Amino acid sequence: MARRPLPRILSSGTASITRSREFARTAADNATDVLHPLIMITRGLRLLAGAGRQKWTATPKDKRGPVLFSVAACVMVVALFPYGSVLALVTVMGAAAWKGRERTPVRTGPDEAETGRLRSLYEALVPYFSVAADPSPLFAHGGDWDKTFSDYEFDGDGRLTRLQVTYPAYFPDSEADSRARIEQLLHAKSGRGREYHFSWDEEGNRLVMSVLDALPTSIGAQRFVTAPGETVLGFTDGDAVQRTVPVSDGDATRDAPPVVWRTGARSTEPHLLAVGQPGSGTTTLMRSIALQALQHGDILIIEGSGTGEYACLTGRDGVLAVECGLAGALATLEWAAHETERRLIAANRARQSGHPAPDDIKRPLWVLLDRPSVLGHLAAADGRPDPQELLQVPLRHGRAANVTVVVTDQFDSLDTLGETVRTHTRARVVLGHCSRDQVESVLGTEPHTTPTPNVPPGRGYARLGTGPVLRLQVPATPDPYDEATSEAQRQAVLGLLPERQAPAEAPVPAEEAEEPGPVGASVPDPAMPHPLTAAVAVAAESMRVGD
Repeated sequence: MARRPLPRILSSGTASITRSREFARTAADNATDVLHPLIMITRGLRLLAGAGRQKWTATPKDKRGPVLFSVAACVMVVALFPYGSVLALVTVMGAAAWKGRERTPVRTGPDEAETGRLRSLYEALVPYFSVAADPSPLFAHGGDWDKTFSDYEFDGDGRLTRLQVTYPAYFPDSEADSRARIEQLLHAKSGRGREYHFSWDEEGNRLVMSVLDALPTSIGAQRFVTAPGETVLGFTDGDAVQRTVPVSDGDATRDAPPVVWRTGARSTEPHLLAVGQPGSGTTTLMRSIALQALQHGDILIIEGSGTGEYACLTGRDGVLAVECGLAGALATLEWAAHETERRLIAANRARQSGHPAPDDIKRPLWVLLDRPSVLGHLAAADGRPDPQELLQVPLRHGRAANVTVVVTDQFDSLDTLGETVRTHTRARVVLGHCSRDQVESVLGTEPHTTPTPNVPPGRGYARLGTGPVLRLQVPATPDPYDEATSEAQRQAVLGLLPERQAPAEAPVPAEEAEEPGPVGASVPDPAMPHPLTAAVAVAAESMRVGD
């Protein structure tokens, strides 16, 4: 059976109908553009009339008469005023145009993608926040996530940046393992590669998760505004501490929140232990501490790795010795132990006689020991005592003698640290990428943030005594003699170094100048006496006079 042809109007008029529709749509768009001001003013007049009607309805009946009289008086004054009617018309049109302008609609809730992300996160938390015996659970499969999630924020990519979770009261939020499971789940579901902070409110059964901004790495070595006995370990979040110090960040000066470590006779954390991975910045931290300690005290540096990271400090005023060999390290630590005992005896005699402490024991003495595990291994192979054994006196009695000990090592050698070092180093720092268990093994508790896979050098955590765990970024203090150091950072470090010690008047005998030192030890200039030797002579003379 042959098909009947379509009517002529349907077969030949399709193109004309399409053109007519496009013409009508274009005409409507043009008319809307031309009449847009009139439409806007009309919409504004309607809104103003509605607002006036509501105001009139809300006015009590006994006050409507005076209101009408006031309005009529104002209209009469405007009408009698020259050009008053024109000004009134212009004012009304302007108010109507402002009231009727198009506004961007205010977003009142998450969009479809964000709602799906919140629902997925809610379903993932159901096994952890629900039990079978709960008659009305907050978390249930297919439940309403609006009852448990509040104060949520998203970034431009649709990922969560802040979320408040209300959980049931029977959840064991006092257990570290239970909290760690929830934090790990929220971290995985909200997006990896960022650092999250978790704030647990056990009383209100609420958990607040927020994304932390990266700590700035542009702050370098400089003179910090601190009091004697205060050392800036690095910088942290603004809401973590109640103090700021002015710092130079590039070409600008701004206030930054520091992590301040206080030492001295009244300090509860007189000694510091820093642990990190290779290349994490522990040597940078030690160098930063040394530059700050030289402002008010003397330092002894013992480098176990023997790489010459502290060569820039050799021969400077206030630097008693820089040793990187086993023999020199043992001699230096033995002198530090005797010096601590001498200071204790001098302070005790001064108190018994009712006199102030002598000036030679008021100046702080810093013992900086980098990588003692290497020296301990060399001492065991050579049949000598472990250098850590010589630290017992400075660690136990250093606070009363104004002696501070700083020890740094790596995670793979953490088990070689002695019990005395672990017990008396109450200020702790962890640098570099490490797991939560590693952080807890050093700081004594887990941080309230999630570690990130990629961290810059000098980035980690700090805890002073029993205080909270703080994020930390050590100020950039590289070796100025390293070729990889930029010129700006090199000049910044060299500008903080003290002047070199003046040469001695009496020359050193030839037999002493030709005598070889221990392997790896720093060899002083023949025309300059070793600063440690001079310090020992002063100590011996003081003890002789005291006796």
